Amino acid sequence: MEIQSVGIVGAGQMGNGIAHVFALAGFDVLMTDISRESLDAAVALIDRNLERQVSRGKITAETKAAAMARIATTMTLTDLGQTDLVIEAATERETVKQAIFEDLQPHLKPTTILTSNTSSISITRLASRTDRPEKFMGFHFMNPVPVMQLVELIRGIATDEPTYRTMLAVVERLGKTAASAEDFPAFIVNRILMPMINEAVYTLYEGVGNVRSIDESLKLGANHPMGPLELADFIGLDTCLAIMNVLHDGLADTKYRPCPLLTKYVEAGWLGRKTGRGFYDYRGEVPVPTR
Repeated sequence: MEIQSVGIVGAGQMGNGIAHVFALAGFDVLMTDISRESLDAAVALIDRNLERQVSRGKITAETKAAAMARIATTMTLTDLGQTDLVIEAATERETVKQAIFEDLQPHLKPTTILTSNTSSISITRLASRTDRPEKFMGFHFMNPVPVMQLVELIRGIATDEPTYRTMLAVVERLGKTAASAEDFPAFIVNRILMPMINEAVYTLYEGVGNVRSIDESLKLGANHPMGPLELADFIGLDTCLAIMNVLHDGLADTKYRPCPLLTKYVEAGWLGRKTGRGFYDYRGEVPVPTR
């Protein structure tokens, strides 16, 4: 199936990044959110990010203008029903995602493919609540979307081959690389990454090292571009905790038990960069470790 129009649910950090790359690749984009302010902010951010690409010589001003012209917004979810592909990029709560697909279902074209940008929730389970489990896939972008090369493609148990092939072609058109994953908790990237972050928090919790020494050790000793605690703050500690809980619940293995210190930070509302405090305090000119 040829995909030309794309509906994106959610105008947050992931949704606006996904809209950016699709518009730049020549797709018509319709983005929805429950907040008009969020939609306006997303469009303004896409404009700034595209302008940055123009200033660096990566795209022309004409290319930017054409991409911006392909982006439309709506606060009416059902308007997305006539698009060829729907990408759900709402908050990482299964009940929210299920409600979105249920509301969309009566308004969809028979050929519309449904996808979720979930980082950990069962694709098979989400698909089973729709009228087209064979046309449902996990479509997991990495953050920040315009920069990161990888897209995880996750097939549910019912996903058919034409849907998978169509989505492979979409990833190729975006100029990104697809990694195909089976539908098990947290897929590939987060199945490996989150336990490493969780172990770094345990290392802090048990007093083996402080925030700075742990991050410096991984940056200089393993050549990671960011330390694990710095990365956790960038991702959001609430997201890290949610994924660890999915791993722990879904695989029933104690090695995935979330560190109590991670839980404590989330309880405090210290979720990382987005709240100004996490393992680092971002309220001053330079981030300062909080432990």
